[in-house]
Amino acid sequence: MRTRMLALTSAACGAALLGAAALPASAFGSSSGSASGSAQEPEAEAGAGAGVVTAARLLAEVRACSRISKGRYRTDSGSAKATVPVCGTRDAVFWKADMDIDCDGRKTRACNRKTDPYFLPETAFQSSRGEPLDSAALPHVVVPGPSKVWDYRKSGLTGGSVVAVVYRDRVRYGVIGDTGPTGIIGEASYAMAKTLGIDPDPSTGGAESGVTYIAFKNSRISPIESRARAQSRGAALAREFVGR
Repeated sequence: MRTRMLALTSAACGAALLGAAALPASAFGSSSGSASGSAQEPEAEAGAGAGVVTAARLLAEVRACSRISKGRYRTDSGSAKATVPVCGTRDAVFWKADMDIDCDGRKTRACNRKTDPYFLPETAFQSSRGEPLDSAALPHVVVPGPSKVWDYRKSGLTGGSVVAVVYRDRVRYGVIGDTGPTGIIGEASYAMAKTLGIDPDPSTGGAESGVTYIAFKNSRISPIESRARAQSRGAALAREFVGR
């Protein structure tokens, strides 16, 4: 929910970010500050097993954009132009942007005011226990707050809606877990970045481009914090999405 700023302001920082993004997820270790139940659920790899939808297949389905937003979004508060439209299909909504790191919600060793200068102790959507989500443990995506440009609620989306995030050759599933500034798009949780192999550091991490977000309409799972349900539901929805 924080107002995002450009974390990197020099070409040197940009090069460092790209280098970090190329590392596998295991290079960043595990989130030791997470004690919620969702952190204990095993994560199924999205790139193994029968019937798995690859990044290439998903990207082929969203190659063309039928724009549903009334305008475009900036990727950061310092961006000179708004360049990102929200696009729609019969079954999903998608956008292609960067990835800034959302560390808001439950305070952990990874996500707190020391690690993230924009840290907020709440998220727009709460866990089944009525608590802020744990951004260090739960892979989730941030959508722009409702505005005249686009209102996610009118697209069949809400907190807990299932999202597929594609970066390079990886597909990972999560949920919509937070809202952000009304004019900015392209943000996901610490845990989502980590599982995609993107540097999850809320101050210096993220990806400058090349991230595709596919949010499936009317797909809300419960409890919102269940990584296993997001994974299984996301995999099934992805198969339907590319097979229709």
